[in-house]
Amino acid sequence: MKSIFKVILCLFSLSVFGQNITVDAQSFTPQQLIEDILIDSECIDNVIVTNVVGGNFDNSDQSYGFFDATGTSFPFETGIVMSTGRLSNVPGPNTSLSDDTAANWNGDNDLETILNETGTTNATILEFDFTSVATQISFRYIFASEEYQDGNPNTCEFSDLFGFLIRPAGDQQYTNIALVPGTQTPVKVTTVHPDLPGCDAENEAYFEGFNGAVSPINFNGQTTILTATADVIPNQTYHVKLVIADEQNFRFDSAVFLEAGSFRLSTDLGPDRLIANGTAICGDDTFVVQTNEPGATNTYRWFKDDVEIIGETNASLEVDDAGLYSVEVTKGTCLLFGEVIIEYAENPIVFDSVLIECDQNQDGLTQYNLFDIEGAVTNNDSSVFISDFFLNENDAEQNINAIVGANIFQNTIPFQTVYARVVNQANCYSVAEVELQISNNIINIAPLEVCDDDMIDGFTTFNLNDIRTAIAPQIPVDATVSFYEAEEDAFLNTNALANTFQNTTQDIQTIFVKVESNNQCYAISTADLIVLYTPILMEDETVIYCLNTFPETITLIGGVLNDLPNNYYYEWLFNGGTTSVNTTFNDINEPGTYTVIVTDPNGCSSSRTITVLPSNVATIDNIVVTEGSNNNTVSIEVSGEGDYEFALDNPDGTYQESSIFTNVAPGFHTVFIRDINGCGITEKVISVLGFPKFFTPNGDPYNERWQVYGVNSEFNQGTDIKIFNRYGKLLTQFDNESVGWDGTLNGQALPSDDYWFTVTLIDGRTFTGHFALRR
Repeated sequence: MKSIFKVILCLFSLSVFGQNITVDAQSFTPQQLIEDILIDSECIDNVIVTNVVGGNFDNSDQSYGFFDATGTSFPFETGIVMSTGRLSNVPGPNTSLSDDTAANWNGDNDLETILNETGTTNATILEFDFTSVATQISFRYIFASEEYQDGNPNTCEFSDLFGFLIRPAGDQQYTNIALVPGTQTPVKVTTVHPDLPGCDAENEAYFEGFNGAVSPINFNGQTTILTATADVIPNQTYHVKLVIADEQNFRFDSAVFLEAGSFRLSTDLGPDRLIANGTAICGDDTFVVQTNEPGATNTYRWFKDDVEIIGETNASLEVDDAGLYSVEVTKGTCLLFGEVIIEYAENPIVFDSVLIECDQNQDGLTQYNLFDIEGAVTNNDSSVFISDFFLNENDAEQNINAIVGANIFQNTIPFQTVYARVVNQANCYSVAEVELQISNNIINIAPLEVCDDDMIDGFTTFNLNDIRTAIAPQIPVDATVSFYEAEEDAFLNTNALANTFQNTTQDIQTIFVKVESNNQCYAISTADLIVLYTPILMEDETVIYCLNTFPETITLIGGVLNDLPNNYYYEWLFNGGTTSVNTTFNDINEPGTYTVIVTDPNGCSSSRTITVLPSNVATIDNIVVTEGSNNNTVSIEVSGEGDYEFALDNPDGTYQESSIFTNVAPGFHTVFIRDINGCGITEKVISVLGFPKFFTPNGDPYNERWQVYGVNSEFNQGTDIKIFNRYGKLLTQFDNESVGWDGTLNGQALPSDDYWFTVTLIDGRTFTGHFALRR
């Protein structure tokens, strides 16, 4: 039967000349796919397919089948493909999204268990039993997926799952052999990919690349050719479960391609020795590839890059060059295969160097951060690094007894030599000597003095660049200067201070100044930061100058607190301009802004501002009296530079803000206007015209005459007053200077009655009304 299927495959292949692979879901049974296409070996027996699960697309398509890539760029010519979508969507070009599902297409519990995942769906499964005469079997495969997305961080987040699960028949525990080589990491999109935005590369050496539109398969990316290997017991039956499934949902299909005839007996040649994972062979070292296949009668053929190495027929091969090394082991009538990739990497180029550190007491012993020499040892080659330092060269070569705490290493003898082991990405190394020397340079740094700031507390801000400028003539041109609070920090290059620094110790603080040149310590010295005393002044204030007192003066004081006599220098400014006043006080008689600057003999100054505002007594512009009514009002109109309040007839009593008084009794009143800033009181007598409602000329001393209120020789001059009886007869007439009417006519007392009056003022106003005479 096997020879028949070989003929079928040959004829099938001859018909394929296109750029894309072709697939066939109908021509081969699952038994034929496994036994005759994947295995096709006389030395692997009792192959029985026990279970098949896949997507059924109306009986016209499946999710698994045969593929032929003859004549395309795909690495396998023929084989089996298992997909989480339609088989018809597997061939290229890669111009559409394979994104299929089918009815009642579930996931797989065994796959979820072995990969510690949940929520699989659309699982394609091929299960079979087999026995072999060898101790190891292997097959080659490629994983491809639509979830590989170039430049998209989703590649690092989502992946379908697949596994090649194997166990002895009768056992329950599977082992997954679809692993990243040399690890126990399952092969997935999220475990095999290059650098992407937001995530670093993972096992990039096994990622073939992203597929463009001309890809022979319809998937966005794929792995390199990988080998699944399992150790087995000869002639024991094993059960294999090949399974691939969508994870969480059916979106973005994946597929695994198994190379025809690659399920074969194999012999273990050990892991690949690769630069990418740090296992390459270094420099001109040799390496022995060993088969370790039991059997005294075995025969061996060795190949390098698929070319036989004539004369090499032993169980091991010594190699001194990079390449793909493979072996064919004839064991009885069976043929076993093994291969290993050997890569070579150059040892790092290193330079013996001198590390100079500073020593405060100049005894030749100090602390070194040995890693400060890395740039000199490696010539600033970023592809190599110092892994460790050692006290002797042999330990460095053997990578044993590394110095612990190399960043704070204390030498034990002057001019001690230590050894740096320099490693590259391939884990190849070289050793460099580092001699530890002491710098004896001395830098003299004058104290940095800064005046206390606005809050006089012994703390202020220092510009440490001023120290850099001051010591520039004493240090190399290329030197760098850094500052530290602690000496240990200076040696370790940790906790460097910012250029703007506020002292943490009151009044005076010593800091450490480290000067480095050519990445070496040139000198470590100290600098004193001194906070100079600054005069403490009273707060800014505002005072009043009464213009009505001019040219009298008021005295402004400098306002120094805790003043020491004759200890400060004073400067007075007026409205921002300088004046000739240089005393502790300033007598002024002009409003404005006065600033006093008080300077200590140490040069530190403080200032305060005294704002002198003008004020003045009020000028009465007008007093408006509404009179002769039931609600007489007085409204006072004033002007002036002050702020005013008002009182009526009560200079020592309560003042009001309003300048209007209501319900004012008729008669004579005094208004008072007081400047609230204390500049004085302005007053004025006013008259409010009014008319008595009655009078009683009965000989007692009260209300003997009727006279208009608010008229006298000073007010309302020229007032004409006329009295009438109820019949309109004029009884008497008098003016503002009269004492008023006594209730008689021609010497005869008139009876009690109601009488009328008219009052005509000189300004033409006229008032009329009536009153009662009562006896």
